[in-house]
Amino acid sequence: MAAFRRGWADGAQWSETDVQPTRDGARVLIHDDAVDRTTDGRGDVRSHTATELAALDAGAWFGASFAGVRIPTLAELLAEMTGERRLLLEIKGEHTEDQVRAIIADIDVADARGRVVLQSFEVPALRHVRALLPDEPVGLLVETIGADPVGDCRRLGAITYNPSVPDVLADPGLVGRLHAAGIAVIPWTADRPDEWAGLTAAGVDGIFTNRPAELLAWQAEQARGTGDTTGTGSTTKAPTPQ
Repeated sequence: MAAFRRGWADGAQWSETDVQPTRDGARVLIHDDAVDRTTDGRGDVRSHTATELAALDAGAWFGASFAGVRIPTLAELLAEMTGERRLLLEIKGEHTEDQVRAIIADIDVADARGRVVLQSFEVPALRHVRALLPDEPVGLLVETIGADPVGDCRRLGAITYNPSVPDVLADPGLVGRLHAAGIAVIPWTADRPDEWAGLTAAGVDGIFTNRPAELLAWQAEQARGTGDTTGTGSTTKAPTPQ
């Protein structure tokens, strides 16, 4: 939660995080499949109960001042999503329809429908979303650009197509092709000014970054130089190095 709060304080309206189920069906926010790298625990996230995960220290790895920080639940994040705060929520890994239904239930309990966009690399998970919420827009994350990105998005009802930064920089025309079909592009994950410049020139709609304050400052500087006060939106990820 410290990462989200810092991102909001730095001016990022949108955040991005990954949700995974525990062994007993709770929804927790953690990037890795296993807890080893970012906590004092061991083993896969899904092999632990919610109580077991709640006992782990998930902050000391990042810095002594964060010792004792816990793995947040989806409900905890949604409770602080007040005002204009928005969320791109990645359904991480394989999910059953019931597991996706539980994610949607958390969103509805928090009255956050319309402020959360569900996205995933897992096409079956996105199909579960569409089955449960036929009119709900989703985001398609991709490891590599497919042969028919527009068709892939249309089949899933995806409003965003989110490839890697190198793939967008290697094919800047991709953004225009998707925009022509009404699909936004938000590449992951750019933390350097040269990447921000290339992505902005390509016309992306947002940028996943671990450094929202620096990105927003860079955008403000660019806007002062051009007289453009709109800029590309920033989306902050929790500070887990990719």
